[in-house]
Amino acid sequence: MNTTIPECRKIGKSDEALPGSKKWDWRERPADDVEVDGSLWFYAPNKGAPVVWAFLFLVSGLWHAWQCIHYKSWKVSGVLPWSALLFVVGYVLREVGAFNYDNLNIFIASLVFIYAAPPLYELSNYFMLSRILYYVPYHSPIHPGRVLTTFGALSVVVEALNGNGAAYVANTSLPQSKQNMGKSLLKAALVLQLGILAAFVTLASFFHRRCKKANLLPTNLYGALMTLYISSALIGVRTIFRTVEYFTVSDLNFANIRKASDLSPLIRYEWFFWVFEGVLMIINSFLLNFRHPMRFIPRDNTIYLAEDGVTEIKGPGYLDKRPFLVTFFDPFDIHGAIKGRNMIERFWETHEEGRADHDVVKNAASEAERGVSASAK
Repeated sequence: MNTTIPECRKIGKSDEALPGSKKWDWRERPADDVEVDGSLWFYAPNKGAPVVWAFLFLVSGLWHAWQCIHYKSWKVSGVLPWSALLFVVGYVLREVGAFNYDNLNIFIASLVFIYAAPPLYELSNYFMLSRILYYVPYHSPIHPGRVLTTFGALSVVVEALNGNGAAYVANTSLPQSKQNMGKSLLKAALVLQLGILAAFVTLASFFHRRCKKANLLPTNLYGALMTLYISSALIGVRTIFRTVEYFTVSDLNFANIRKASDLSPLIRYEWFFWVFEGVLMIINSFLLNFRHPMRFIPRDNTIYLAEDGVTEIKGPGYLDKRPFLVTFFDPFDIHGAIKGRNMIERFWETHEEGRADHDVVKNAASEAERGVSASAK
Protein backbone atom coordinates (compact mmCIF):
# COMPACT_ATOMS: atom_id res chain seq x y z
CA MET A 1 0.00 0.00 0.00
CA ASN A 2 1.43 3.35 -0.98
CA THR A 3 1.13 5.72 1.97
CA THR A 4 4.24 7.75 1.29
CA ILE A 5 3.74 11.41 2.00
CA PRO A 6 5.49 14.00 -0.18
CA GLU A 7 8.03 15.94 1.80
CA CYS A 8 7.03 19.54 2.18
CA ARG A 9 7.85 22.64 4.10
CA LYS A 10 6.19 25.98 4.60
CA ILE A 11 7.75 28.72 2.52
CA GLY A 12 7.03 32.10 3.96
CA LYS A 13 8.23 35.59 4.68
CA SER A 14 10.92 34.51 7.15
CA ASP A 15 12.81 32.21 4.77
CA GLU A 16 16.46 33.09 4.43
CA ALA A 17 18.66 32.57 1.42
CA LEU A 18 21.88 30.59 1.55
CA PRO A 19 24.85 32.28 3.24
CA GLY A 20 26.34 34.95 1.04
CA SER A 21 23.26 35.30 -1.14
CA LYS A 22 20.52 37.86 -1.20
CA LYS A 23 17.56 37.27 1.09
CA TRP A 24 14.43 36.25 -0.79
CA ASP A 25 11.82 38.97 -0.48
CA TRP A 26 8.39 37.29 -0.58
CA ARG A 27 6.90 40.49 -1.99
CA GLU A 28 9.03 40.20 -5.13
CA ARG A 29 7.47 37.02 -6.50
CA PRO A 30 7.08 36.67 -10.26
CA ALA A 31 3.57 36.51 -11.66
CA ASP A 32 3.64 32.73 -12.07
CA ASP A 33 4.57 32.13 -8.42
CA VAL A 34 1.38 30.54 -7.11
CA GLU A 35 2.69 29.33 -3.73
CA VAL A 36 0.67 30.49 -0.72
CA ASP A 37 2.58 31.54 2.39
CA GLY A 38 2.22 29.03 5.22
CA SER A 39 0.45 26.39 3.11
CA LEU A 40 1.73 22.85 3.52
CA TRP A 41 0.23 22.12 0.10
CA PHE A 42 2.17 25.07 -1.42
CA TYR A 43 -1.18 26.35 -2.74
CA ALA A 44 -4.56 27.25 -1.27
CA PRO A 45 -6.55 23.98 -1.58
CA ASN A 46 -9.87 24.17 -3.38
CA LYS A 47 -12.67 24.54 -0.84
CA GLY A 48 -15.49 23.03 -2.91
CA ALA A 49 -14.06 19.99 -4.69
CA PRO A 50 -13.37 17.90 -1.54
CA VAL A 51 -17.05 18.16 -0.57
CA VAL A 52 -18.12 16.92 -4.01
CA TRP A 53 -15.64 14.03 -3.97
CA ALA A 54 -16.56 13.02 -0.40
CA PHE A 55 -20.22 12.89 -1.47
CA LEU A 56 -19.46 10.87 -4.62
CA PHE A 57 -17.40 8.32 -2.71
CA LEU A 58 -20.12 8.12 -0.06
CA VAL A 59 -22.68 7.27 -2.77
CA SER A 60 -20.33 4.73 -4.36
CA GLY A 61 -19.48 3.19 -0.98
CA LEU A 62 -23.12 2.77 0.03
CA TRP A 63 -23.82 1.25 -3.37
CA HIS A 64 -20.93 -1.18 -2.88
CA ALA A 65 -22.30 -2.15 0.55
CA TRP A 66 -25.75 -2.79 -0.95
CA GLN A 67 -24.21 -4.88 -3.73
CA CYS A 68 -22.27 -6.98 -1.21
CA ILE A 69 -25.56 -7.73 0.54
CA HIS A 70 -27.49 -8.25 -2.70
CA TYR A 71 -24.93 -10.58 -4.29
CA LYS A 72 -23.82 -12.08 -0.94
CA SER A 73 -20.28 -11.32 -2.02
CA TRP A 74 -18.58 -9.93 1.09
CA LYS A 75 -15.67 -12.36 0.62
CA VAL A 76 -14.99 -11.12 -2.90
CA SER A 77 -15.92 -7.43 -2.86
CA GLY A 78 -16.16 -6.66 0.86
CA VAL A 79 -13.14 -4.35 0.71
CA LEU A 80 -14.85 -1.98 -1.74
CA PRO A 81 -17.17 -0.22 0.78
CA TRP A 82 -14.19 0.28 3.10
CA SER A 83 -12.07 1.66 0.27
CA ALA A 84 -14.71 4.26 -0.48
CA LEU A 85 -15.05 5.08 3.23
CA LEU A 86 -11.32 5.84 3.45
CA PHE A 87 -11.70 8.28 0.58
CA VAL A 88 -14.71 9.91 2.26
CA VAL A 89 -12.71 10.50 5.44
CA GLY A 90 -9.69 11.68 3.45
CA TYR A 91 -11.65 14.25 1.47
CA VAL A 92 -13.52 15.49 4.54
CA LEU A 93 -10.13 16.10 6.17
CA ARG A 94 -8.91 17.81 3.01
CA GLU A 95 -11.92 20.12 3.19
CA VAL A 96 -11.02 20.97 6.79
CA GLY A 97 -7.44 21.49 5.67
CA ALA A 98 -8.57 23.88 2.94
CA PHE A 99 -9.52 26.30 5.73
CA ASN A 100 -6.49 25.41 7.87
CA TYR A 101 -3.77 24.80 5.31
CA ASP A 102 -0.98 25.34 7.83
CA ASN A 103 -2.21 22.55 10.15
CA LEU A 104 0.31 19.72 9.89
CA ASN A 105 -1.84 17.06 11.61
CA ILE A 106 -4.79 17.60 9.27
CA PHE A 107 -2.47 17.69 6.27
CA ILE A 108 -0.86 14.35 7.16
CA ALA A 109 -4.15 12.68 8.13
CA SER A 110 -5.86 13.67 4.87
CA LEU A 111 -3.00 12.30 2.78
CA VAL A 112 -2.79 9.06 4.78
CA PHE A 113 -6.48 8.28 4.25
CA ILE A 114 -6.46 9.27 0.57
CA TYR A 115 -3.26 7.29 -0.11
CA ALA A 116 -4.50 4.24 1.83
CA ALA A 117 -7.62 3.66 -0.28
CA PRO A 118 -6.29 2.76 -3.78
CA PRO A 119 -4.38 -0.36 -2.63
CA LEU A 120 -7.67 -1.75 -1.30
CA TYR A 121 -9.20 -1.34 -4.76
CA GLU A 122 -6.16 -3.20 -6.06
CA LEU A 123 -6.80 -5.92 -3.46
CA SER A 124 -10.37 -6.29 -4.76
CA ASN A 125 -8.89 -6.92 -8.22
CA TYR A 126 -6.83 -9.77 -6.75
CA PHE A 127 -10.05 -11.31 -5.46
CA MET A 128 -11.69 -10.79 -8.85
CA LEU A 129 -8.92 -12.50 -10.82
CA SER A 130 -8.87 -15.36 -8.31
CA ARG A 131 -12.59 -15.97 -8.90
CA ILE A 132 -12.13 -15.74 -12.66
CA LEU A 133 -9.45 -18.45 -12.52
CA TYR A 134 -11.67 -20.65 -10.34
CA TYR A 135 -14.35 -20.23 -13.00
CA VAL A 136 -12.10 -21.50 -15.83
CA PRO A 137 -9.63 -23.72 -13.92
CA TYR A 138 -8.26 -25.63 -16.91
CA HIS A 139 -6.73 -22.46 -18.40
CA SER A 140 -5.43 -21.07 -15.12
CA PRO A 141 -1.59 -20.88 -15.04
CA ILE A 142 -1.64 -20.72 -11.24
CA HIS A 143 -3.69 -22.11 -8.35
CA PRO A 144 -6.54 -19.54 -8.13
CA GLY A 145 -6.20 -19.29 -4.37
CA ARG A 146 -2.55 -18.33 -4.70
CA VAL A 147 -3.39 -15.13 -6.56
CA LEU A 148 -4.47 -13.53 -3.31
CA THR A 149 -1.74 -15.01 -1.12
CA THR A 150 1.10 -14.34 -3.57
CA PHE A 151 0.19 -10.80 -4.52
CA GLY A 152 -1.01 -10.06 -1.00
CA ALA A 153 2.35 -11.16 0.41
CA LEU A 154 4.19 -8.95 -2.06
CA SER A 155 1.99 -6.05 -0.97
CA VAL A 156 3.03 -6.73 2.64
CA VAL A 157 6.66 -6.34 1.54
CA VAL A 158 5.74 -2.99 0.00
CA GLU A 159 4.11 -1.98 3.27
CA ALA A 160 7.22 -2.94 5.23
CA LEU A 161 9.38 -0.81 2.95
CA ASN A 162 6.91 2.06 3.21
CA GLY A 163 6.70 1.87 7.00
CA ASN A 164 10.43 1.73 7.62
CA GLY A 165 11.16 4.35 4.99
CA ALA A 166 8.57 6.77 6.34
CA ALA A 167 9.89 6.28 9.90
CA TYR A 168 13.42 7.22 8.83
CA VAL A 169 12.31 10.20 6.75
CA ALA A 170 9.93 11.59 9.38
CA ASN A 171 12.51 11.42 12.20
CA THR A 172 14.58 14.53 11.51
CA SER A 173 16.78 13.81 14.55
CA LEU A 174 18.38 10.89 12.68
CA PRO A 175 21.63 11.38 10.76
CA GLN A 176 21.24 12.47 7.16
CA SER A 177 22.47 9.06 6.00
CA LYS A 178 19.55 7.37 7.79
CA GLN A 179 17.06 9.82 6.30
CA ASN A 180 18.51 9.18 2.85
CA MET A 181 18.11 5.46 3.49
CA GLY A 182 14.46 6.11 4.29
CA LYS A 183 14.00 7.92 0.99
CA SER A 184 15.59 4.99 -0.84
CA LEU A 185 13.24 2.54 0.89
CA LEU A 186 10.22 4.63 -0.13
CA LYS A 187 11.43 4.77 -3.72
CA ALA A 188 11.96 1.00 -3.72
CA ALA A 189 8.42 0.52 -2.39
CA LEU A 190 6.93 2.62 -5.19
CA VAL A 191 8.88 0.83 -7.92
CA LEU A 192 8.01 -2.57 -6.44
CA GLN A 193 4.34 -1.60 -6.34
CA LEU A 194 4.43 -0.84 -10.06
CA GLY A 195 6.20 -4.15 -10.67
CA ILE A 196 3.53 -6.06 -8.75
CA LEU A 197 0.78 -4.39 -10.77
CA ALA A 198 2.59 -5.22 -14.03
CA ALA A 199 2.99 -8.87 -12.96
CA PHE A 200 -0.69 -9.04 -12.03
CA VAL A 201 -1.83 -7.70 -15.41
CA THR A 202 0.61 -10.06 -17.16
CA LEU A 203 -0.92 -13.04 -15.34
CA ALA A 204 -4.44 -11.96 -16.33
CA SER A 205 -3.34 -11.41 -19.95
CA PHE A 206 -1.69 -14.84 -20.11
CA PHE A 207 -4.91 -16.46 -18.92
CA HIS A 208 -6.90 -14.33 -21.39
CA ARG A 209 -4.73 -15.49 -24.31
CA ARG A 210 -5.21 -19.12 -23.32
CA CYS A 211 -8.98 -18.69 -23.31
CA LYS A 212 -8.95 -16.85 -26.62
CA LYS A 213 -6.77 -19.52 -28.22
CA ALA A 214 -9.25 -22.17 -27.06
CA ASN A 215 -12.13 -20.05 -28.41
CA LEU A 216 -13.55 -19.89 -24.89
CA LEU A 217 -14.56 -16.30 -24.17
CA PRO A 218 -18.28 -16.14 -23.34
CA THR A 219 -19.78 -12.72 -22.70
CA ASN A 220 -19.63 -12.92 -18.93
CA LEU A 221 -15.96 -14.01 -18.82
CA TYR A 222 -14.92 -11.35 -21.32
CA GLY A 223 -16.83 -8.70 -19.35
CA ALA A 224 -15.10 -9.65 -16.10
CA LEU A 225 -11.66 -9.49 -17.72
CA MET A 226 -12.34 -6.11 -19.33
CA THR A 227 -13.45 -4.70 -15.98
CA LEU A 228 -10.24 -6.01 -14.42
CA TYR A 229 -8.08 -4.44 -17.14
CA ILE A 230 -9.77 -1.04 -16.94
CA SER A 231 -9.55 -0.93 -13.15
CA SER A 232 -5.88 -1.97 -13.21
CA ALA A 233 -5.13 0.70 -15.83
CA LEU A 234 -6.75 3.43 -13.73
CA ILE A 235 -4.85 2.34 -10.62
CA GLY A 236 -1.65 1.99 -12.65
CA VAL A 237 -1.78 5.53 -14.05
CA ARG A 238 -2.46 6.86 -10.56
CA THR A 239 0.49 4.90 -9.12
CA ILE A 240 2.83 6.11 -11.88
CA PHE A 241 1.84 9.69 -11.06
CA ARG A 242 2.50 9.15 -7.35
CA THR A 243 5.87 7.56 -8.12
CA VAL A 244 6.99 10.42 -10.36
CA GLU A 245 5.70 12.92 -7.80
CA TYR A 246 7.69 11.39 -4.95
CA PHE A 247 10.88 10.97 -6.98
CA THR A 248 10.57 14.64 -7.95
CA VAL A 249 10.08 15.87 -4.39
CA SER A 250 12.33 13.52 -2.41
CA ASP A 251 15.62 14.93 -3.70
CA LEU A 252 14.68 18.57 -3.22
CA ASN A 253 16.61 20.65 -0.73
CA PHE A 254 13.95 23.00 0.56
CA ALA A 255 16.57 25.23 2.15
CA ASN A 256 17.58 26.24 -1.38
CA ILE A 257 14.05 27.01 -2.58
CA ARG A 258 13.69 30.74 -3.18
CA LYS A 259 10.32 30.85 -4.88
CA ALA A 260 7.51 28.48 -5.77
CA SER A 261 8.55 28.40 -9.42
CA ASP A 262 11.63 26.46 -8.28
CA LEU A 263 9.31 23.58 -7.35
CA SER A 264 7.98 20.87 -9.64
CA PRO A 265 4.60 21.69 -11.22
CA LEU A 266 3.37 18.34 -9.83
CA ILE A 267 3.25 19.83 -6.34
CA ARG A 268 2.77 23.49 -7.24
CA TYR A 269 -0.54 23.03 -9.05
CA GLU A 270 -3.53 21.37 -7.47
CA TRP A 271 -5.08 20.19 -10.72
CA PHE A 272 -2.51 17.39 -10.99
CA PHE A 273 -3.90 15.92 -7.77
CA TRP A 274 -7.53 16.17 -8.90
CA VAL A 275 -6.87 14.64 -12.32
CA PHE A 276 -4.51 11.81 -11.37
CA GLU A 277 -5.92 11.01 -7.93
CA GLY A 278 -9.45 12.33 -7.59
CA VAL A 279 -10.86 11.74 -11.07
CA LEU A 280 -9.15 8.40 -11.75
CA MET A 281 -10.16 6.88 -8.43
CA ILE A 282 -13.80 8.00 -8.50
CA ILE A 283 -14.09 6.56 -12.02
CA ASN A 284 -12.60 3.30 -10.73
CA SER A 285 -15.01 3.15 -7.80
CA PHE A 286 -18.10 3.68 -9.95
CA LEU A 287 -16.72 1.31 -12.60
CA LEU A 288 -16.80 -1.46 -9.99
CA ASN A 289 -20.36 -0.41 -9.11
CA PHE A 290 -21.68 -0.56 -12.65
CA ARG A 291 -19.63 -3.63 -13.55
CA HIS A 292 -19.66 -5.47 -10.24
CA PRO A 293 -17.70 -8.77 -10.40
CA MET A 294 -20.69 -10.82 -9.28
CA ARG A 295 -22.61 -9.74 -12.37
CA PHE A 296 -20.27 -11.96 -14.37
CA ILE A 297 -18.94 -14.71 -12.10
CA PRO A 298 -20.87 -17.24 -9.95
CA ARG A 299 -20.88 -16.61 -6.21
CA ASP A 300 -19.75 -20.18 -5.50
CA ASN A 301 -16.11 -20.78 -6.49
CA THR A 302 -16.76 -24.51 -6.96
CA ILE A 303 -18.95 -23.71 -9.98
CA TYR A 304 -16.86 -23.75 -13.13
CA LEU A 305 -17.43 -23.31 -16.84
CA ALA A 306 -17.40 -26.51 -18.88
CA GLU A 307 -15.08 -26.63 -21.85
CA ASP A 308 -18.05 -26.23 -24.18
CA GLY A 309 -18.11 -22.58 -23.04
CA VAL A 310 -21.82 -22.72 -22.21
CA THR A 311 -22.59 -25.08 -19.35
CA GLU A 312 -21.75 -24.28 -15.73
CA ILE A 313 -21.05 -27.23 -13.43
CA LYS A 314 -20.73 -27.51 -9.68
CA GLY A 315 -17.54 -29.44 -9.05
CA PRO A 316 -15.48 -30.47 -6.03
CA GLY A 317 -13.39 -27.31 -6.15
CA TYR A 318 -9.81 -26.61 -7.19
CA LEU A 319 -7.54 -29.03 -5.33
CA ASP A 320 -3.77 -28.86 -4.93
CA LYS A 321 -2.31 -31.71 -2.88
CA ARG A 322 0.94 -29.89 -2.17
CA PRO A 323 1.48 -28.37 1.32
CA PHE A 324 0.34 -24.76 1.64
CA LEU A 325 3.85 -23.35 2.08
CA VAL A 326 4.97 -25.14 -1.07
CA THR A 327 2.06 -23.69 -3.05
CA PHE A 328 2.81 -20.28 -1.55
CA PHE A 329 6.45 -20.21 -2.66
CA ASP A 330 5.87 -22.15 -5.89
CA PRO A 331 2.38 -21.11 -7.08
CA PHE A 332 3.11 -22.21 -10.67
CA ASP A 333 4.25 -25.70 -9.54
CA ILE A 334 7.57 -25.26 -11.35
CA HIS A 335 9.09 -28.04 -9.25
CA GLY A 336 6.33 -30.42 -10.34
CA ALA A 337 6.85 -29.52 -13.99
CA ILE A 338 10.59 -30.21 -13.69
CA LYS A 339 9.96 -33.54 -11.98
CA GLY A 340 7.32 -34.47 -14.54
CA ARG A 341 4.45 -34.78 -12.09
CA ASN A 342 1.46 -32.57 -11.46
CA MET A 343 -0.02 -32.51 -7.98
CA ILE A 344 -3.10 -30.56 -9.06
CA GLU A 345 -6.23 -32.67 -9.46
CA ARG A 346 -7.70 -32.03 -12.89
CA PHE A 347 -11.32 -32.49 -11.82
CA TRP A 348 -12.69 -30.70 -14.89
CA GLU A 349 -11.65 -33.64 -17.07
CA THR A 350 -14.43 -35.68 -15.45
CA HIS A 351 -17.10 -33.02 -15.74
CA GLU A 352 -19.49 -35.51 -17.37
CA GLU A 353 -19.55 -37.36 -14.06
CA GLY A 354 -19.82 -34.02 -12.36
CA ARG A 355 -23.15 -33.40 -14.05
CA ALA A 356 -24.52 -36.62 -12.61
CA ASP A 357 -23.03 -36.20 -9.14
CA HIS A 358 -23.84 -32.54 -8.54
CA ASP A 359 -27.07 -30.65 -8.61
CA VAL A 360 -26.04 -27.38 -10.27
CA VAL A 361 -26.07 -27.23 -14.05
CA LYS A 362 -26.54 -23.77 -15.53
CA ASN A 363 -26.19 -21.87 -18.71
CA ALA A 364 -23.45 -19.23 -18.47
CA ALA A 365 -25.12 -16.81 -20.83
CA SER A 366 -28.41 -16.97 -18.93
CA GLU A 367 -26.61 -16.40 -15.63
CA ALA A 368 -24.89 -13.31 -17.03
CA GLU A 369 -28.19 -11.95 -18.37
CA ARG A 370 -29.88 -12.46 -14.99
CA GLY A 371 -27.05 -10.62 -13.27
CA VAL A 372 -27.28 -7.69 -15.64
CA SER A 373 -31.06 -7.58 -15.27
CA ALA A 374 -30.90 -7.67 -11.46
CA SER A 375 -28.31 -4.90 -11.43
CA ALA A 376 -30.42 -2.74 -13.71
CA LYS A 377 -33.38 -3.06 -11.35
